[in-house]
Amino acid sequence: MFVDSHVNLHGEQFADDLEAVVDRARKAGVETQLTICCELANFEAVLAVAKRYHDIYASVGTHPHEARTNPDITAQDLLDKAEHPKVIGIGETGLDFHYNYSDRGVQYHNFLAHIEAARASQLPLIIHSRNADKEMAELLESEMAKGAFPALLHCYTGGAELAQRAADMGLYFSLSGILTFKNAHALRAIAKTLPEDRIMIETDCPYLAPVPHRGRRNEPAFVTHVADGLAALKDWSVEETAKRSSEAFYRLFSKAKRPETRQNNA
Repeated sequence: MFVDSHVNLHGEQFADDLEAVVDRARKAGVETQLTICCELANFEAVLAVAKRYHDIYASVGTHPHEARTNPDITAQDLLDKAEHPKVIGIGETGLDFHYNYSDRGVQYHNFLAHIEAARASQLPLIIHSRNADKEMAELLESEMAKGAFPALLHCYTGGAELAQRAADMGLYFSLSGILTFKNAHALRAIAKTLPEDRIMIETDCPYLAPVPHRGRRNEPAFVTHVADGLAALKDWSVEETAKRSSEAFYRLFSKAKRPETRQNNA
């Protein structure tokens, strides 16, 4: 059974067929999903998806692209919403210096508020990092020194140095459909070096559909193809890949109930 550690199900891309999407995921062997909040204004919509399905959880946070919409965000804003039993992570948050949709100063303020919330709650910090390897490594090392917090670098596409420094700090990593892309040689080389007990898989749907679905709307059922790619890379069976990646998820996101301990209702 698989866990899709990062989905985006509340938006218009799934408005017409969410029930069918969830059903296809279950039939594909996806036992748990984590749907992500990328803007506080959308939190109630994200939470509504998690409340609707017994096997879907939610996070609370603001993506660095949207940091400009919450320039004065505080850790308490996040902590208040994280009290809900279905909220198991803080984020998606981080630094994105590729698009710079939000000013760097606002991104830093936003990220630091999320770190404070993760440290206070000990809920995992879900990190987005793009074109910010040096800054991300330095900030995480500085903040970890002030007090440890659990964290995940989601959809990892950074370089080898950030991967090593993050691994040394105990961070987890998740890999997406990019792992299956023909020209993703550098990512596959780095993925081989990641700590084997701290690797998860994700779709980041509706984005980044894996081969053989590239170019289509991505959905949670396709996480099995990410598992296939990771299995081939690590020389694991698909069953072992599912077990290892799922165990990593439940270890990090310890607020999530395992399937055998939760009621089979919404």
